[in-house]
Amino acid sequence: MPEFVSPDYGHVDTSFTVAKASAVALRVPCPVPVQTSFGTMYDRPAVFVELTDSDGNKGLGEVWCNFPACGAEHRARLLETAIFPALLGASFDSPAACFASLTDRFARLAIQSGEPGPIAQCISGIDVALWDLVARRADLPLFRLLGGHDATIPVYASGINPGNAAKTVQRCRDEGYRAFKLKIGFDRQGDLQNIQQICAALGPQDSFMVDANQAWTLDQALAGLPNLAPYPIKWLEEPMMADRPTEEWQKLADASSIPLAAGENMINAQEFDDGITGNCFGVIQPDLCKWGGISGVLPVAQKIIAAGKRYCPHYLGGGVGLAASAHLLAAVGGGGMLEIDSNDNALRGDLFSPTITNGQITLSDETGLGVANRFAVLLASGVGRGVVG
Repeated sequence: MPEFVSPDYGHVDTSFTVAKASAVALRVPCPVPVQTSFGTMYDRPAVFVELTDSDGNKGLGEVWCNFPACGAEHRARLLETAIFPALLGASFDSPAACFASLTDRFARLAIQSGEPGPIAQCISGIDVALWDLVARRADLPLFRLLGGHDATIPVYASGINPGNAAKTVQRCRDEGYRAFKLKIGFDRQGDLQNIQQICAALGPQDSFMVDANQAWTLDQALAGLPNLAPYPIKWLEEPMMADRPTEEWQKLADASSIPLAAGENMINAQEFDDGITGNCFGVIQPDLCKWGGISGVLPVAQKIIAAGKRYCPHYLGGGVGLAASAHLLAAVGGGGMLEIDSNDNALRGDLFSPTITNGQITLSDETGLGVANRFAVLLASGVGRGVVG
């Protein structure tokens, strides 16, 4: 019987045969619309995956479908019509073996359909569900199965809109956060006013970051650096489009006194290797629901830390993916911070909302991702609207 060597718990069986697979696409309205440089979110979608093995064990995963919101139903249908039929009845030695098999099997369809992103995201959600299944079957929290020792990890408040930004930061501070990330890339003067107000109120334990959501060209980013330099900004995230040539990123990094951050839009192992080995980024931010799941991102995170860079997982979706991101960060350590959206989202908060104390959360000893019971309650409550596959 195939086994996984866990650093803490010895040999754990990771083999399985997939007997059942379902997906549900849900969405809830945003009490306050979430603004980004590429559009405004008026509701929050989520696509959750549930897999059952031949012995009746279950696992939960999540598929990235952040923006535009209409992509949620599309990804659910992609799972149901294309990917689940290839998965049902199949046996694998481990989630990592399944991830590799599905990635290879659907590589041609990704090219043919012009949809490498949605297909990779669907496979990522499946991978997360399988790791949850294996950990629950082993009666272990996922981070401990993966070798983690410390259940406590740092977090930061993300998704801070330009409107009432200083008030939002204060609210988050009252909730226990000690690190905050502001969305910029809108009106330059308005951005600077928000930065000034937030930095003026920062305490000695506070950290502050900014995210431009790919808003600027290289020249615009270079022109804006002198305005940002006087402030205690820990990183500048995606100041220009993620697919710009390495030479442009290097030029910006050389000119910036603030470390650059990116990674949520890196979509294969080679792109991460290039980002890790290069000198452009001090902070690298894989989104495990967007590419890689646990199987793909675990080795990437280990490489990031080994290279002396910060692994800070990107996340802005529902509670299953956030829980998975938290468990992976706890497993690899390295001092990175978990991103938690500061905006209300029942599809996140009703599933995963640990208490924040002095900028940290502590994962429970519930098995797997620790969200199975709350997921059942969420579905029974009727929160969100959508179609269960």
